[in-house]
Formats: sequence, C-alpha cells, structure tokens
Amino acid sequence: MLLAFVITLPVAWRAMHVWLQQFAYRVDISWWIFTAAGAIAVLAALAAVCTQTLKAAMASPLRSLRVE
Repeated sequence: MLLAFVITLPVAWRAMHVWLQQFAYRVDISWWIFTAAGAIAVLAALAAVCTQTLKAAMASPLRSLRVE
C-alpha cells in the first residue's frame, strides 16, 4: 500500500493540478490532502486485514474440516 501510494502520488498531484487550473477560481492543492487520503486508504486496508485475521483466528478448525 505504501509503495503504491508513493508511486501514484506524483501522478495524482499532476492530474489534480491540471484539472483545477481549468476553473475560473484557481485553487492550490495542499500536501495534507494527499497524506490524508493515503492514511485513510492504509487504515481501510489494515482494518480489512485485521477483520479477516480475527475471523480466521476465532473460527473453529472442526467446522472448517467438516465442510471440506
């Protein structure tokens, strides 16, 4: 996730910069917007992994073996 964020950061910044320049009222993009978006994405991925890990840890091995 962090590697993907680092790779896409310049591309996303450039795309947003070009897009926002087309408006009559110019808006500058702050660095914290990208940092917040990256942090939210990392937290969402971490929550998904933790949820699946806890689900697997709490599951009974007998049920899994019985189904297979």
